[in-house]
Amino acid sequence: MATPRLDGRKVAVLATDGFEQSELEQPVAALTAAGATVHVIAPKGGEIQGFEHHDKGRTVAVDVELSKAKPAEYDALVLPGGVINPDALRLDKKAIAFIADFVASGKPIGAICHGPWTLINAGGVEGKTMTSWPSLETDLKNAGAKWVDKEVVVDQGLVTSRKPGDLPAFCKKVIEEIAEGRHAQAA
Repeated sequence: MATPRLDGRKVAVLATDGFEQSELEQPVAALTAAGATVHVIAPKGGEIQGFEHHDKGRTVAVDVELSKAKPAEYDALVLPGGVINPDALRLDKKAIAFIADFVASGKPIGAICHGPWTLINAGGVEGKTMTSWPSLETDLKNAGAKWVDKEVVVDQGLVTSRKPGDLPAFCKKVIEEIAEGRHAQAA
C-alpha cells in the first residue's frame, strides 16, 4: 500500500530540551516526505537540545514558540520521547493545555517512548489501549489506560510506540491516522 499523502496538512511536534533525537527527526522527515507541513514547537525559541539515549545529540531549530502556537492551526500532534523532554513538558501548564486541546478535539496524536507521560497530565489516556517505554506501564495503567507491549498501537487516532526501534511502524501509522483525520469518539 502506498504511503498516504498529507498535502495541505499541518502537524505540530511538541518538544523541549532532552528529546530523543531519532524520535523527533524521523517522524518529522516521514511527515515532510508525505507532504505535510511540520512545525517543531517548544516552550522557548531558538533551538532545543536532542539526546541519543544518555549522550547529548544535535540541536533542532524551533519553528514556533509554544506561547504563539494555536492548536486550531494544526491537524495532528506528535510527542517525541526521551526521558528529560516529556518530564519537563508535563510540568509546563501551556504545554499540557496545548496537548489537551488535541485530546479534546479528536485530532490524531502520535506519542512514542516516554512521550505518553504528557498525555497523562493532559487527560488523554483513560480508557485507551496504548504502549510506551516499559517504565511508563504502571503510570499509564494508574491513569486508566490499558497498556500492552507492542511495536505500535492505534486507538481512535492515538498512535503509540515503545522505542526508537519501533519508528518505522510508528511513522507509518501516524501518517495513516493523519490521512484519516479527526476521530469524533476520541474526544
